Amino acid sequence: MLLTKLFSVSLSVVSAFAAPNVRAPRQRICGTDISQSEVVQVENSFVANRVRWNRTALKAAPLKVYWHVVTKDDTLSGGNIPDSQITAQVDVLNAAYASTGVSWVLAETDRIRSADWFSKADPEGGQDYQTAMKEALHKGGPRDLNVYSVGFEDYGGLLGYSTWPWDVEDLPLDDGVVILYSSVPGGTEVPFDLGQTLTHEAGHWVGLYHTFQGGSCVAGASGDFVDDTPAERSPAFGCPVGRDTCPTQAGADPIHNFMDYSDDACMTEFTPGQAERLQAALETFRTVAPGPEPEPTPEPTPEPTTEPTTGPSTTATSPDPATETTT
Repeated sequence: MLLTKLFSVSLSVVSAFAAPNVRAPRQRICGTDISQSEVVQVENSFVANRVRWNRTALKAAPLKVYWHVVTKDDTLSGGNIPDSQITAQVDVLNAAYASTGVSWVLAETDRIRSADWFSKADPEGGQDYQTAMKEALHKGGPRDLNVYSVGFEDYGGLLGYSTWPWDVEDLPLDDGVVILYSSVPGGTEVPFDLGQTLTHEAGHWVGLYHTFQGGSCVAGASGDFVDDTPAERSPAFGCPVGRDTCPTQAGADPIHNFMDYSDDACMTEFTPGQAERLQAALETFRTVAPGPEPEPTPEPTPEPTTEPTTGPSTTATSPDPATETTT
């Protein structure tokens, strides 16, 4: 299973990875379970099967978001984030992706109480819990983003992890993003409390690598396979304006890019090249091949005595927050 894992650890906590309940994140750290040989294989397949993006189609059809609020109890500290924070998070997602032509719409929110899933659904030691959670809750198809907000109590410092778009055909129920509930806008995971953890993880979900992928400053290195992101040898932390880890290459480090590791407040942009890549990845890996165009139907003759009426739009309601899933 190919996953990305996003972590935050305190600069003063050397043994954060061994301390499951460390809750003093100050630095974003991410590990990825995709080797460079696998990257080469994926990219060769991507090039061979790449589909041109249809901007009009994406504009007309926002990507649906199915949000699964996994809690250990009914309290906010137990993961029971309110609908207002979820709405704010989707707004942040839309603002971040506005320049890419991709938009998102909240399709449904459900609330599930499971102390095990809340605490243990991490991508390593909690693999069984993660799998059980996703198989029980996953909704929609390959173009629908499933978001699971959890507590990661058994994996201190973890902010989130994501699947890749090229895995959805083989592992459809595994597809999605798992994030720390307190990383949403208004959360308590300062300085990762503005909602950019989901922006970053959704970037992996649509096929973007980190801006420092490969860690090479060599001219012509493939890096993140995007031409207009400057070369970067290592991730940026905080907001180090002017940082340049590849001085022999054009441009300073892309510290404001959503796919770097800067603090939330420092993240502000995707590049046009990233937009082109994610668009193509969506069309290549997350779209069922279209069928023939339907035959046009003649417009009905209007009836002068009948006026069309427009009712209010409907929104899927969440199940009763008291609903429990036992694991």
